[in-house]
Amino acid sequence: MDRVLVIDDDASLRMLYKDELSSEGWEVELASSGEEALEIMSQRRPDIVVLDIRMDGIDGLETLQCMMTGDKSIPVVLNTAYSSYQDDFRTWAADAYVVKSSDLTELKTTIRKILQSVQAKDAN
Repeated sequence: MDRVLVIDDDASLRMLYKDELSSEGWEVELASSGEEALEIMSQRRPDIVVLDIRMDGIDGLETLQCMMTGDKSIPVVLNTAYSSYQDDFRTWAADAYVVKSSDLTELKTTIRKILQSVQAKDAN
């Protein structure tokens, strides 16, 4: 079972994502901050990360940078309400950029495609 780490400071969104992504058959772990996520990742490697950008403390872009200095092979989907960050070169290290929506179809499709791509690479 693929493990998805969702990092978002909004508790209601974390619970929504947990419910929706779990229904897709993924094991979902939640973190409310970049600091918490990095601690989780030091103990258990996720198969993919869904990362909010605007958070208190270490924001999503700083968290992404810390992740890239560690294990660069973990795919990251930036998931934010702000499309303007797409122009920030620091977001280019992520595997995908999805603007938040009440309809999680795009997010789920993106996660599925990335996981399938990783599995295809691993099979070769």
